[in-house]
Amino acid sequence: MIQLSKALNAWKSPEFDAVMKEEIERLDADLLPLQQGLTQSSYAKSDKLSARIISVADEPDCLRVRAGLFYTGIIAGCSCADDPTPVDEINEYCEVCFDIDKKTAEATVTLRRD
Repeated sequence: MIQLSKALNAWKSPEFDAVMKEEIERLDADLLPLQQGLTQSSYAKSDKLSARIISVADEPDCLRVRAGLFYTGIIAGCSCADDPTPVDEINEYCEVCFDIDKKTAEATVTLRRD
């Protein structure tokens, strides 16, 4: 479960984007659709996650935050001792939408495909 209470508390303040970005970057990467957002590699790495807030919509029951996620992926080989495939990191990017419940600060995240 994703809880974004700091971001919800910062809503309508000048610090909102910075607080939201920080909360996203501190999330457990397993809660984000990084693997599903891959376009150039086959395995998402989460050690270099960076977020950018694109837009925020104030809906009646939630805040809808569109964010861009920058991270890296690798093309996984067979992991054999004689596998000549180098393990190079490839830059990846995807956009997600966080819906933050205004009462509980619980959030859902979905991958945007448009």
